[in-house]
Amino acid sequence: MASQIYEFNVEMTCGGCSGAVEKVLDSKSGVENVRIDLPAKKVYVKSTLSSDEILSYIKKTGKACSFVGIQT
Repeated sequence: MASQIYEFNVEMTCGGCSGAVEKVLDSKSGVENVRIDLPAKKVYVKSTLSSDEILSYIKKTGKACSFVGIQT
């Protein structure tokens, strides 16, 4: 599967929150890049994984999150 950039809404309120999300995603094989927009509560992930797989990893941080879509 080719890499895609996925957008997620994630309930993050501080650098600790975004750091936890970034740490869990960076540890996964298939994740190429993670970009976090804390004020907008957005996470952008460039990956060969499916959006469902990435969403399950983000949920493991305990943050409420949802898949928004694929960036073009």
